Order: sequence, then structure tokens, then C-alpha cells
Amino acid sequence: MNDRYDAGYGDGPYELVGYDEYGRPVYQQVPAQQIPQQQVPQQPYDPYAQQGYGYDPYATGQQQAQPYDTGSQSPAPSYDTGHQAPASYDSYGGRGAPNAYDPYGQTATSGQQPRVAEQTAYIPQQAGPVPQQAGQAEGPEPAADPEREYHTEQFAFVEEPTDDSEDVIDWLNFTENRTERREEARRRARSRTIALLVVLALVAVGGVGYLWYAGKLPGLSSSGSKSGTATPAAAQKRDVIVVHLHNTGKGGTSTALLVDNTTTKQGTTVLLPNSLALTGDDGTTTTLAKSVDDDGASGTRDQLDTVLGTNIQGTWRLDTPYLQNLVDLVGNIDIDTNADVPDPDAKKKGTSPLVHQGKDQTLSGKMAVAYATYRASGEAQNAQLERFGLVMQGVLRKMSSDPTGATTTVQTLAQILDPPLTDKDLGAFLARLADLAKGGDYKTALLPVQTDGTLSARTSDSVVKDILGGTAKSPDAGSAVRVSVQNATGVKDDTEKARVVLLNGGFTFLEGGTASGTQATSKVLYADAADKANATEVAKTLGLPAGSVTKGTVSSGADVSVVLGSDYRPASS
Repeated sequence: MNDRYDAGYGDGPYELVGYDEYGRPVYQQVPAQQIPQQQVPQQPYDPYAQQGYGYDPYATGQQQAQPYDTGSQSPAPSYDTGHQAPASYDSYGGRGAPNAYDPYGQTATSGQQPRVAEQTAYIPQQAGPVPQQAGQAEGPEPAADPEREYHTEQFAFVEEPTDDSEDVIDWLNFTENRTERREEARRRARSRTIALLVVLALVAVGGVGYLWYAGKLPGLSSSGSKSGTATPAAAQKRDVIVVHLHNTGKGGTSTALLVDNTTTKQGTTVLLPNSLALTGDDGTTTTLAKSVDDDGASGTRDQLDTVLGTNIQGTWRLDTPYLQNLVDLVGNIDIDTNADVPDPDAKKKGTSPLVHQGKDQTLSGKMAVAYATYRASGEAQNAQLERFGLVMQGVLRKMSSDPTGATTTVQTLAQILDPPLTDKDLGAFLARLADLAKGGDYKTALLPVQTDGTLSARTSDSVVKDILGGTAKSPDAGSAVRVSVQNATGVKDDTEKARVVLLNGGFTFLEGGTASGTQATSKVLYADAADKANATEVAKTLGLPAGSVTKGTVSSGADVSVVLGSDYRPASS
């Protein structure tokens, strides 16, 4: 066995063969056949001996000490014990074996000696490596020790990390940071998306809620009411005021209902024809125009509530001079006109019209009154009534939306209002309608009336039920005197004028057609003696002499028949 740490093992001399992994010198025993017998073995180097002197402890005579080389020294002293080759390193990091030498100081002449692994020994007294002299060949590498222990510090790639390791770490950090930034950006994007969706959902819910509250959701409204309301028409809350326009110059009245639907936020002007059949206080049938003249504001209001099923809060009597002042106070009005209106004060024909036909015409107070009361030859009373409705809507668009401002305007008119209507009530009501008119939530509707002045469920539901929230209750048509009128005057417009007069007088008008020729005198005929008084009343209403009343043949379905002749002079209406 080889004990590398036992310097005294074996009988022969030793020679330096290299260094181990810790830098300690390794020696091996010189084979016996290579040792010259005549030479005295040289004493091994003693690191504790004085520098510059060497001696042979086994010499029997005087021997000169070997000098050492002091030329170039490593940090640890290096001594020259002869001409030795520089130490070389093996593949495991240890030093290779130098050239063999004579342990007694003489260089071996037999060349390099083979390394014997079994004879190696370690001499701990040797403190440092002895450099080999230049030119010496390296000795044979020691044999590998099968029980040799390897340490990690022998491998350079373990002890000394490569330069690329820092780059790898930087790349990993960069990749990790970029991944984290991407994940953070995704999280922020998701958060913003969720927040946006929440906001949109809240806006949608709020919008739907507003539309539901305002009655604008499609599919939830009743027929004819403001689009979108889920509240039945009869359950909607309305404020209603009736307006009677009195033409102080030519006579006659025009009536309209101003409706403020506070549920659907919709304003409406409902035009009421003068031929609308009403029931008088005594139970007899009358017309709207006759009721305004005979029964006054209170009686007419009650009769309208009965016929239309409404609840009118007040009556506003608006004479034409007050209408002119109202238009001037609000600063003129702008409406679309459908006819040229002559100046009523013009004394010569062919004078330029006071109001021109066209869109967006600006009307002063005088022009507004002329247009609101104008009725062309041959026109029905409804045409004039529609012009009055346009003027009223134009006034509302220019009226102040502030209740205080609107009240001031009403008070400036210096009107005497019919109780229970007051200046403040009328001002606040007009201010609300003005706000709706300016916002486009205002319309005008004509109440459809049949020729006999009654209302039919089919034609009046769109107004009576949906706008007014009422139920039509027209009086029995048989309770009024039915008058058939045949025109023999040669003037087509006379039939319409007679119709208006008869309806205003409370009679039921029946169309009798136009005669093939003209007659000089008019006739009022009755068939039953019980109807003689009614015939006399009809003649009086039409302005015909009492002598025109006579017994004769009456048209089918009529109580009294009238044939208008050239002596008929229709009254202005």
C-alpha cells in the first residue's frame, strides 16, 4: 500500500514529483537500481536551516555546500537544489513531476525516471513549490489515485462564474419585469372596462327610468296619449282652462281648451267647434256658441264638463283687444300662415294684405287678431278656429316660462278674470304651457264634431279620451229641433253660414242640398202643428220674416224644412 503522508515508509531516497491540490510538494521513492553505490545520498532540504548553507548529515568527510539561486524569488523563497525542470500541472490542478534528480545533489544521468504511484509520499516539511529551471523537461505525471477526493474548487466554471451569468440574470429580470408590466396593464384595462360597463349600465338604467317616469317608453302608452306613458289616460293628471275669444268688432266667439298634462308633460290646445251640442240648464239641447252668449262662463264650463267628461278649473275670457295687447307684450309672434288676410281697416279694395301667407311670418298684435278671426268666403268655421289655435300656440312660445314673469304679463293686461281664476293662477298655468311649447312638447288638436253637433265614439276618442281623459256624453240628437236647409240663393257659401247660425241657436242642422234654380223668397215649412212654434223660432234665428213660415212638406227626418231664397241675408259670424 502507498501511504503518501508517511515520509519514512520504505528504505530508499525520495525525489520531488509534484504538488497536490493544496500546493504541497509530493515525493516518491527512487528505485533502488537507479541509485549509484558510490554516491552519498544528499540530505533533503530542511526549510528551517539557515539560508545559503547546505550540509550532508550522512557525509563522512568535508563536502562543499550547494549554493542557491537568489536571482528571482517568488513570494515564498524558492531554492535551487540542482537543475530542475519547472513544475507542470496535471489535468486535476496538481503539479506535474519535474525531472528526476539525485537525492544527494547530483543530477541523474540516466534521464527521466518513471513515476511509481505506490512509492509516493508526502513530506509536510516542504513549505512551498520549487520552481523548475528553464529548459528542463517535465517529468511523467503521477498516476491517478482511485481513492482521490475531488473538490469543487478544482473546477474553474464552478469557482469563477462566466461573464454571461450577469446577462442571464439581467435577461431574467427584464423578462419578469416585462411580464409583470403586461399583467398590470391587463389588470388596469380590465378595471377600466368594468368601470366603463358599470357607468354605461347606470346611465342606461337612469335613462330608462327617466323615460318611464316621463312616459316616453314605446309600447307602454295608451292610444293617442303621449308616447311612452304607462299610466292609463283616465288616471293621468291634467290642468284644463277654457278660453273664449270674443270678436268685439264683427261678433262671434271662438273656444279652445288649454290642457296641461302633468303626467306625460304634454301641452295641448283643443279647438272646440261652435256647433258642439251641449245640454242646457233646463235639459234642452243647445250649441257651444249659444251657450257662451246665453249661459255665460260658468254655465258653459259645466256643460262642457258634462259633454266631454272633463274637469275644467277656470274660464279665461279673451276679447280681441286683449289678445292684441298680449301679442304686443310678448314681443310679436312667429307662425306659419295659410292665407292672405286683408286689413280690416282698409277702405279701398285691392290694398296690400295685412298678413301674408307663408312660413315663419312675424305678426304684431293687430295682425295676430286679424289672422285669428279671419274666415274666407266659403270656408267652414273650423278653418277660422284653426287659425286661432295657431295664434295661441305662438303666444305661448313667446310667453315667459317663469311664473312670476308670466303673472306680470297677465296683470299688465288689466283684465277682469272670471272667478275662480286669478292672475297668479293664470300666470303660473301659462308659464307651464310656455315651457312645454318652447320644448316642442305642445300640439293643437281639433275636436271632431258631426253635422248635428254630437260626438261619435269612433271620431272623438283620440281627443276626448286620450287628450282630455274623459268620455263623450253628447245629448240625444232627438231632443233638438232638426232643421233641413236647401240653398236656392245661388250663393254656395250661404248654406254654411246658415248652418253656423242654426247650430249656434241650438238647432240640429241637416244638409238639404242645393236647388236647381234660384228662388226670390225664402220659406220655412212645418208638417205638424206642434212644430209651428219651432218653425217660427227657426225663421227668427235665420233672420227671415215671420210670413215665410207656412205649413207644407217637410224633408224626411227633419222637424222643419228651410228653403233659402234671394232675400236671405246671412249674419256675420
